[in-house]
Amino acid sequence: MTTNRQTEGPHTLPRERPIGKPPLEKTGDLVNIFINDEPVKVDKGTNVLEACRENGYEIPSLCYLKDLNTAGSCRVCVVEIEGSRNLQAACVYPVTEGLRVHTNTPRVRRARRRVVELLLSEHNRECTTCARNLNCELQTLANKVGARDGKLTGQHRHVPPVVKNPFIVRDYSKCIKCRRCEAICKNKQGIGVYSPLYRGYDTVIAPAFQRDLGDVACIACGQCVLACPTASLTERSYIDEVWKVIEDPSKHVVVQTAPAIQVSIGEEFNLPVGTVVSEKLAAGLRRMGFDSVFSTDFAADLTIMEEGHELLERLDKGGPLPLISSCSPGWIKLCEHFYPEYIDNISTCKSPMEMFGALAKTYYAEQQGIDPKDMVVVGVMPCTAKKFEAARPEMETYGIRDVDYVITTRELAKMLKQIDIDLKKLPDENFDQPLGLSSGAANLFATSGGVMEAAIRTALALTEGKEMGRLEFKELRGTEGVKEAEVELKGKTVRLAVAHGTRNARKLMERLKKGEKFDFIEIMACAGGCVGGGGQPITNDPEKPELTMEHRSNRAKGLFALDLGKKMRRSHENPAVIQVYKDYLGKPMSKKAKEILHTKYTARGPLPGFDFEPEKDKEDIPVGNLPGLLH
Repeated sequence: MTTNRQTEGPHTLPRERPIGKPPLEKTGDLVNIFINDEPVKVDKGTNVLEACRENGYEIPSLCYLKDLNTAGSCRVCVVEIEGSRNLQAACVYPVTEGLRVHTNTPRVRRARRRVVELLLSEHNRECTTCARNLNCELQTLANKVGARDGKLTGQHRHVPPVVKNPFIVRDYSKCIKCRRCEAICKNKQGIGVYSPLYRGYDTVIAPAFQRDLGDVACIACGQCVLACPTASLTERSYIDEVWKVIEDPSKHVVVQTAPAIQVSIGEEFNLPVGTVVSEKLAAGLRRMGFDSVFSTDFAADLTIMEEGHELLERLDKGGPLPLISSCSPGWIKLCEHFYPEYIDNISTCKSPMEMFGALAKTYYAEQQGIDPKDMVVVGVMPCTAKKFEAARPEMETYGIRDVDYVITTRELAKMLKQIDIDLKKLPDENFDQPLGLSSGAANLFATSGGVMEAAIRTALALTEGKEMGRLEFKELRGTEGVKEAEVELKGKTVRLAVAHGTRNARKLMERLKKGEKFDFIEIMACAGGCVGGGGQPITNDPEKPELTMEHRSNRAKGLFALDLGKKMRRSHENPAVIQVYKDYLGKPMSKKAKEILHTKYTARGPLPGFDFEPEKDKEDIPVGNLPGLLH
């Protein structure tokens, strides 16, 4: 029996390769092929699926992810190749000179319909109550190919959903074995907690030995949830719990909404991607029944005050450097598992969400005369890892949990729709004060490079640095996986680095391990930053995968527009933040500030992972079947 190469040793970086066949290498040489008898020229290194899509011939698919997953496992993309007796999976079939492809013959249509019918025959079809109803790729595909009769019946896997951690639910009865979760986790994020277990019908895609995601090196980023075509992977929902506390008259329920929500939730109400809906969002939350409606952006400004002073303090005292931003809980968990030797480099600042919760249950509760035990703080976040962060034992202040519940963008949209609220029809309203006022810098927290840019704006101003008047750092923006820059602070050249997506983060961390020097690093677990978080609207279009990054870029543009539209664009200029220090905290990095706004992290120890030697990263990883615990 073959086994996955998984050991009890420390984690190392998984090999960067697609699941299935290796990718074709584009050479720049063109070949002549025929698609449905029409002559076209395509790159020699293109597969038939991409060749067809590039020339306007749409071919359905389920398992395929460009450059990441070329397993050819679902067989939905089959086409007819002249000279070939069998239908071929277009995603793994290379183009050659003179190739003749037919994408829509009666034989092809029958085969696609039968493949989908077979998938449906063993699928848990509770569509009307499913979390992905009307946004399910399998459901859409069934309608597209005409597989709606359900004539085939097969054996169903009767397994209840796995609800053992606070962030992601796994429902094996809805898994179609496309392996997209595995491809995203291993090749996009560089983590690799998923692999195929068992054989044949019993195959499941799961962590080693069928362990729960909370018991392996999963960083809770939720990118697998975004990649899943069905509801086999969903966020752990707290909708019912939040409604319950809203309806409880003995509770004062405070809601905070992250900056990314303000440019993404509009998509759930058919607004263009990146539309800013801050004021309408405040109105919607108020109508839901929350007692206080605030913005996490306020706490983002507070975070910059603390983290900026922490950076300056470390620069003065000589370390430990680099200071690494701590706003992304997925990144924190990755560091705890993979790079425990760098835990002291992580900023001790809590994330803005946790800072807000701590301040709400201390400063704000004291102001309003509310017993903190009667206050419930709900965070609306673009991130499934925030659910994990809120549950961390470190995230409490004076024995009281900072944030009680976290709901995602998708969950909030569902709640608004449950009470017939159409966000785009609401009037514009402001967030409550004082914890609802924010600078333009705070809005940037939701995009890659934004935390760094906000921190440097304030650090330069506080130290009268060489570029103290500079507000925009375009070298820290964009979609490059790792971005670098230098600034002058207190007469020193400070070297900066920004990484988004944890595979890029791991590449940057490997550079640190080899001795490369940086002073300040921002890492976000998701591509694009929080705008691409695992709790954001699911916008998968398997026929147009390039739209995913386009969506994230458009959300980021909305954040930049928010920043540009504000007169106050530096965090230290926020009068509400200044007042909090004056009335309550004293000054940044004070004893009280450290008690309320700071925390610490610890190594999590080795868990099953991949053996990796960068110099020998050429061969494939054997992906076999492991005995499991399902039965």
